[in-house]
Amino acid sequence: MDEDDIIVEEDEALKQFMPNGFGKQTREANVARQVEGTRRQTTTQPAIENSSLQAGKEKVGESDDDSEEDQDEDDDEFPVSHELVLKTHERPVTSITVDPAGSRFITSSTDCTVKFHDFSSMTPTTLRAFKSVDPTATKTSASSETHPVHHVEFNPISPSQVLVISAIPQAKILSRDGEPIAESVKGDMYLRDMHNTRGHISEITTGTWHPFNRNLCVTAGTDSTLRIWDAEMRMKQKNVIVHKSRAAGSAGRTRMTAVAWGQSATGSGSTLVAAALDGSLVMWNGDGPYTRPSAEVSEAHTRDTWTGGIALNADGRTAVTRGGDDTIKLWDLRKFKHPVSVVDHPSISDQYPSTSIRFSPNSSSILTGSTSGHLHILNPATLKPELVTPVSPGSPLIAAYWHPRLNQILTASSNAEVHIMYNPNTSTQGATMVMARAPKRRHIDDDPNLTTDMSQGISGDAIIMPNGVLRGSGQASTSYAARHPQTGMTASGRFRDPRRPHIPLTTPFAKSQPDEEHVKKNIPLSSMRDEDPREALLKYAEKAEKDPMFTNAWKKTQPKTIYADVSDEEDNSPERKRARQA
Repeated sequence: MDEDDIIVEEDEALKQFMPNGFGKQTREANVARQVEGTRRQTTTQPAIENSSLQAGKEKVGESDDDSEEDQDEDDDEFPVSHELVLKTHERPVTSITVDPAGSRFITSSTDCTVKFHDFSSMTPTTLRAFKSVDPTATKTSASSETHPVHHVEFNPISPSQVLVISAIPQAKILSRDGEPIAESVKGDMYLRDMHNTRGHISEITTGTWHPFNRNLCVTAGTDSTLRIWDAEMRMKQKNVIVHKSRAAGSAGRTRMTAVAWGQSATGSGSTLVAAALDGSLVMWNGDGPYTRPSAEVSEAHTRDTWTGGIALNADGRTAVTRGGDDTIKLWDLRKFKHPVSVVDHPSISDQYPSTSIRFSPNSSSILTGSTSGHLHILNPATLKPELVTPVSPGSPLIAAYWHPRLNQILTASSNAEVHIMYNPNTSTQGATMVMARAPKRRHIDDDPNLTTDMSQGISGDAIIMPNGVLRGSGQASTSYAARHPQTGMTASGRFRDPRRPHIPLTTPFAKSQPDEEHVKKNIPLSSMRDEDPREALLKYAEKAEKDPMFTNAWKKTQPKTIYADVSDEEDNSPERKRARQA
């Protein structure tokens, strides 16, 4: 047998283990290999052609060639061939937003936090957030209340401002670095007329920015109002839009579930569209007046179902809504009476009210998720699916965002994962920039499972905090105190609040009930803790009589103790006092 005929199979594991060379190595990234490692294993096929593919199984060769061509065309049209997966939250991710430049994105979750991510600081091995903010934590105390975050959105005109909507009556504006800038005012809940209140009196469901004015934003609340705020005036309320429900038994009030603010069809102004829990869809002129709506559809969706998503086309002529009645409807804003198209689509708004639906950057497609974890890209005219691809199978897909500059799709799922789908041929920056970097070399000390905290004698991830929760043990913590164990404490572990008692540190080596023999041997007079003080004194009575220590000088001169008699003047007994008072 010749040497040329010998075939040696490549062992990938051995190839990675063996060094590529000797001596000092340069840190160069194998970009092609890293990008290929992020290729999605699932095949994405157009949903429209499923029946035709099933019918043409007999022509094996032709169908394979056609499917490959269709796959290449879909990859070029929709950036879904590769993906990065980030899991920086602990609970379902409710919304996601990206700044216009595409350098930073922010996510919100039901774990009451907002995570800030920067593409420039990420590497293929360090996909994590650089900052986490709890927008509802008003004070540095363990007893502070926290609430889920419904919605976050960058200001499209001024990316230095981020609108944050939590499950409270007040909206917040944060900087792009997570610092608070302004906060809306809470209204008086005892006022019946909502026009006279200075702010929302109940929970805010969602909000959005003005398409042209950098200082204006609108919020929708469960108090049947839309409120327009001016960020320059420290979130001072500018206008109040009160929606009067016509549903029977509602007393004229309902809950506003979704709102969208976009360009008008004429191109000279803006249009404001909102959905309510009573099934109505209402439209106003975005620049006012707001005394009465310009158009209204009272039964756009089924009553008492949560319409979680609403979006406006780039030209301001059409709107799409995703209702809680398992339907997606397309509306013509110029003939705002009946929907243009209606398709059935299972809703998850009963579990996740912030379920979104969006138009693509050029309004050529509509993006939304499904209960099965698939991303649906719909035709904007017929609402038929052009592409259905699995993203998080088994976990509902809550939000999707297609960035125009990056040409990448970011999705948020209920399993706390964020997927960044991209195409290395058509996408720019973002995920492609991350995969072009060399992976960060981690030292052995970076892994807490392989290191030991010498001060405690145990693994660094198993240090027990004063509140009794293991740091790094993976225990589900719902309260603010459990998730922030060191908030409101000094460096020594004591609380800054003087009214709160100090909780002793509990470690594996200092239990609350230590060994009794160890205490008796090493701690002097420790046995006196469990001894009766009267019995302890009486056991010295006999010794005091036989060998008195302090009265030994009067033992011979005065062997019997003489006590003074109490006179009548010194008798201050309670009976004598009562007699005098009588």
